[in-house]
Amino acid sequence: MISLDLGLCVQATLTTRRFGRRFLDRCAPYRQGMHVERLGLFGGTFDPPHNGHVAAVKAARDTGFFDRIIVTVANDPYNKSIGRSISPAPVRLAMAHVAFDDLHGVEVSDQEICRGGTTFTIDTVRELLTDANSVELLVGADAANSLASWHQSDELCGLVRVGIFPRGPERIEVDSRWSWRVIPMEPVDLSSTYVRDQLDLGHEFDHLIPSGVISLFRSAHR
Repeated sequence: MISLDLGLCVQATLTTRRFGRRFLDRCAPYRQGMHVERLGLFGGTFDPPHNGHVAAVKAARDTGFFDRIIVTVANDPYNKSIGRSISPAPVRLAMAHVAFDDLHGVEVSDQEICRGGTTFTIDTVRELLTDANSVELLVGADAANSLASWHQSDELCGLVRVGIFPRGPERIEVDSRWSWRVIPMEPVDLSSTYVRDQLDLGHEFDHLIPSGVISLFRSAHR
């Protein structure tokens, strides 16, 4: 079970506000007034964001396929919030800012947190498409293989292309309804679950996550 003291909540909230003023305008998905045609959408729980996440975002950015990559932090991830405790959304948002803010062409968005309630990718995509010409959903091979089970997948498949990050030897099998391509990168066999397990077992894990994330993650899981 996660215990979180009030001081950390305040710290995370202040961090969120500080970064929000810098990168967002009242929960805008990207900087207001910026014309963005091709968006890459990399969403997740980020509890915590790890080096595999960072490598994936860098790989997507370096393809040149996108004008901007938006990293969205889920408010209440419907497929992950059952059966385990999740760090509060402001803490996960603060960790995401620390992990991704230094990457050129990448912005962290709190739009799913601002929207509140259960997070569904299709709602985020609809919001982004009010300004962007196209949205490409960036996912790992494991998530790609389960796209058919996603909320309103029948409509979602017609709104996005899917960019898939390879993950070890895992075979990519995507329903023919989806338009997709592989994002070239060296596979990173790492997950947030594995990082949390290392913490629970008392093992060293600092080399698995960005250095600035470590203190926030340790405090959230005391």
